[in-house]
Amino acid sequence: MPETSRRGLLFGTAAVSAGAFLTACTSNEPKAADAARGGGAAAGTEPGKHVTIGFAGPQADHGWLNAINENAASRAAKYSDVTLETTEGSNDTAAQIGQVKTLINKKVDVLVVLPADGKALTQVGLEAMRAGIPVVNLDRIFASPQAYRCWVGGDNYGMGLNAGTYIGERLKDKADAKVVELAGIDNLELTRQRSQGFADALKNYPGIELVARQAAEFTVESGQAKTAQLLQAQKRIDALWNHDDDQGVGALRAIQQAGRDEFLMVGGAGSRSAMDAIKADDGVLKATVLYPPTMAASAIDLARALAQGRGVGGLAELEIPTSLTLYSAVVTKENVDQYLPTGFS
Repeated sequence: MPETSRRGLLFGTAAVSAGAFLTACTSNEPKAADAARGGGAAAGTEPGKHVTIGFAGPQADHGWLNAINENAASRAAKYSDVTLETTEGSNDTAAQIGQVKTLINKKVDVLVVLPADGKALTQVGLEAMRAGIPVVNLDRIFASPQAYRCWVGGDNYGMGLNAGTYIGERLKDKADAKVVELAGIDNLELTRQRSQGFADALKNYPGIELVARQAAEFTVESGQAKTAQLLQAQKRIDALWNHDDDQGVGALRAIQQAGRDEFLMVGGAGSRSAMDAIKADDGVLKATVLYPPTMAASAIDLARALAQGRGVGGLAELEIPTSLTLYSAVVTKENVDQYLPTGFS
């Protein structure tokens, strides 16, 4: 993901999601949170030209990825002027290339693609653009800006930055504070960006030391195993940052099994189970940093706007932007009720 937004001390405030910002590419669009809440389009609005949106999403083998698909489908269903053509969803690049080619051959009006591998899917993105089908590139970015009309996605660097800032503010008055990090898959650029943001934030707090880091695999099993290793190696810690709430389920199991509760934990992505634990406030998990799957709903808004020739409400420009980076808000007990509707299973 591109490091398009390196924001400073941004935790603890309500963030405007892409869908809320795109009051939907025109003033007659619903807010992004409606995709999670089940709300409809604004009352009294008129539909535009009918458009067919092709959606090539991921295989739903992870809570966040499943939420991406659900957000896209539920958002499209709110518009009487939208038909959504979806593919089966695949993490196999060759299969996904074939699926996108099928959508191109069907002559859809616009494409929304979350590629299994942005570099590998670049050529088919270029093929669509050359065929006159604008592409909304969702989250994992293509290797060439010529392969998409608009990119919308999360801020991986911002996730780490805001997680580190939250932890730093909580521990800044504690002498010799020790922090550990449970990262995601290390060969992914997004993991490296999250870790870099976290490290940069901690530099603002000289009394805090990152004493250990383990890379997991975004699964419950890997989260449990790697957290157990961290806890065994570190007899005292003050905070743990976990990049992903799915693997965080396993991390919490390992923490409970070890009988450790002397530290605070911050999660990542924004699952419903993490938010429920934060609201209950009866364990180590005190916050999670969002990587909102509502970006898929916003991608549908952008795709519809492109096909109908609309601009973005609230901006002077006649065209939609070429990129839109979502904000990684920190969800705590104080603001969790606001974000609960967007929590994914």
